[in-house]
Amino acid sequence: MANSINPSRTTEGSTSEVDIAIAGGGMVGLTLAYALRQVAPDKTIAIIEQQPAQQASVSFDSRSIALAAGSIKQLAAWRLWPSLAAKACPIQHIHVSDRGHFGKCYLAAESLGVSELGAVLEVEHLGQAVQQHLAAASAEPLQWYRPDHITALHSDIDAVQLQLSSGHSLKAGLLVICEGGGSPTRQLAGFQSKHQAYQQTAVIANLALDQPHQQRAFERFTEHGPIALLPLNEQRYSLVWTTASSEAAHLMQLDDSQFLAAVQQAFGYRAGRFSRAGQRSSYPLALRQAESPVRHRIALAGNSLHSLHPIAGQGFNLALRDITALVDGVLTYPSAIGGYSMLRQYQQARQHDMQQVVHFTDGLVRLFSNPSRLVALGRNLGLVGMLLCDELQQPLAQQAMGLQASATKSAFFQAAR
Repeated sequence: MANSINPSRTTEGSTSEVDIAIAGGGMVGLTLAYALRQVAPDKTIAIIEQQPAQQASVSFDSRSIALAAGSIKQLAAWRLWPSLAAKACPIQHIHVSDRGHFGKCYLAAESLGVSELGAVLEVEHLGQAVQQHLAAASAEPLQWYRPDHITALHSDIDAVQLQLSSGHSLKAGLLVICEGGGSPTRQLAGFQSKHQAYQQTAVIANLALDQPHQQRAFERFTEHGPIALLPLNEQRYSLVWTTASSEAAHLMQLDDSQFLAAVQQAFGYRAGRFSRAGQRSSYPLALRQAESPVRHRIALAGNSLHSLHPIAGQGFNLALRDITALVDGVLTYPSAIGGYSMLRQYQQARQHDMQQVVHFTDGLVRLFSNPSRLVALGRNLGLVGMLLCDELQQPLAQQAMGLQASATKSAFFQAAR
């Protein structure tokens, strides 16, 4: 059954016409709808979401995202950041180290001439803010179809025709698929994608500290994968522990005190003593990438387009740039949404950026997973080089802040060779 944030009734079996249909009402889909509302409030938007409406709530166990400085700048441009800033924890320092080796690198906002390197935000805060803004918007009601999903689609010259499981039909100038890495609609639309399993699993949990974290983020590389700690408000860290899948299964079975001891042993005491662990979750890691971001009248965004290793926290930042490029396309071609020119612009805008970030994250995984002593020596010399040389730090800082997506491929990997 169709519904909307500002409810409007539709008849089952009828066909609605909208400018843009969004498959997926998660973080990327909602943020896209919000951004489009900001710049083009006259455009009609429908969201098709498989899950029923849920009331988001923030708790100790909330999932978190690392927002690069460039992403924060974009959220501010969309007038969304003021409602999020107080709930986000700024990153003032980033510590990078290679466990068991001498290489270390430190990035500090002050030394780089910026107020912060980024911020960490619990995803529920973003979801609540976007939904509240959408509900308050005095524009054409946002049409929701949930729980619902696309069962068939067909693109013709002027629109894409969508058949929903509820029996309703939609006709849209553009369909944007934002359903995540396992998107069924992406497959239905005929997109080809590459999949590469890393044979690693990420274990996620929030940790409380017995002392202030001083807004420091850590990325500690181990022989099994990186351990990342992202600072949260209320003296907490968001932990992303990447390890072998067998070890991850073991970590998930430990009780809280045993898990805290395992984290402390693996990471050390550089961040302080961990006093409490929240609920754990885990997911297998893989690189997934669609061969093209567009087909006729259809575009991919977020994890439906690219699913990355969390090694550098680039996933949602890359998705925000997808959203920005789609919004730019709507502004450039307001009367030809979903047409060839708009989608060609989107493809050109995303292809290079996406490839650079994929190469960067995949390269880091391979570089720090390589057991060769010679490679270990090279990467640690690279870390030390960045510690001692501002010119080598700048590309890594630019990548971390999301200000120059193509910069980092140069200095770090060259220094590590």
